[in-house]
Amino acid sequence: DLSLLRFISAELTRGYFLEHNEAKYTERRERVYTCMRIPKELEKLMFFGIFLCLDAFLYVFTLLPLRVFLAMFRFITLPCYGLRDRRLLQPAQVCDILKGVILVICYFMMHYVDYSMMYHLIRGQSVIKLYIIYNMLEVADRLFSSFGQDILDALYWTATEPKERKRAHIGVIPHFFMAVLYVFLHAILIMVQATTLNVAFNSHNKSLLTIMMSNNFVEIKGSVFKKFEKNNLFQMSNSDIKERFTNYVLLLIVCLRNMEQFSWNPDHLWVLFPDVCMVVASEIAVDIVKHAFITKFNDITADVYSEYRASLAFDLVSSRQKNDYSDSVSRRMGFIPLPLAVLLIRVVTSSIKVQGVLAYVCVVLFYCG
Repeated sequence: DLSLLRFISAELTRGYFLEHNEAKYTERRERVYTCMRIPKELEKLMFFGIFLCLDAFLYVFTLLPLRVFLAMFRFITLPCYGLRDRRLLQPAQVCDILKGVILVICYFMMHYVDYSMMYHLIRGQSVIKLYIIYNMLEVADRLFSSFGQDILDALYWTATEPKERKRAHIGVIPHFFMAVLYVFLHAILIMVQATTLNVAFNSHNKSLLTIMMSNNFVEIKGSVFKKFEKNNLFQMSNSDIKERFTNYVLLLIVCLRNMEQFSWNPDHLWVLFPDVCMVVASEIAVDIVKHAFITKFNDITADVYSEYRASLAFDLVSSRQKNDYSDSVSRRMGFIPLPLAVLLIRVVTSSIKVQGVLAYVCVVLFYCG
């Protein structure tokens, strides 16, 4: 017989019978554990990848000048000992000289770009317009990075291609000018990004900085609901590593410019510190949330990030064994250090004034150290 009391009694005493769906609930529990492991595994991959980017970036300032010097020394002294080889220079040495010449030419070209005028021009724009500009710059940076590596590789191959082969290119000089133009334009684009970020830091109400950070969370919407395979997730992880490293360099440039404006007052560094931490924390939070839900929706375990680290380590070792002229790890990540290096050299030389013999000695000791 149906009655209200019997219905209430049944509702209060009935069980859930979770053991009947043991596999289902075990899988749900494993998903929770996977989401809990994602931050640790992801940050281990990010930490390793950022150091790989740093290695490729510092290579431009440390080993590349020495390699260019050795290549030029070989080019000058080899005829004195007789030409034993058909090539004056090895292919790797040709590529090193091309990199060095591009770096020097673009550095002098950057002197014609007025940073102060660019800063005040951007500062005079409205918040919404700057928000749109910053989004456009991010898209343009990815496009430049994608096409720029092809331009540089085409130059290196054209300059080192065996002469016996049939000519199927437009020549080394046109490729060289294309590479110089690319590095110069990409450096200007990154400078505009850094200037926009600097304007956001120096705005009174911090509204632009808040909008720019909230833009990172829009990235979650465009990623988590898409179908991802392991290879696609690896590509996105590499892109996130490159993006985070670039943002760190942009923050360094912003701090240098601000410290110069305040005569290198250490107290002003503590004024910038909360904003820097806020930008870094938002980047980390967005990456963690994005990867956690992507792995959840696509049934990917957290162990895949260990495989990604192993793959990057294998690429690093193999590139060293093959004596590759270009770091295959940075190519995989889409990270091109030349434009960023040109901009950083330009900012450092304009922000830090070196005067006197003692100052130059300190610079040399710092470089050698």
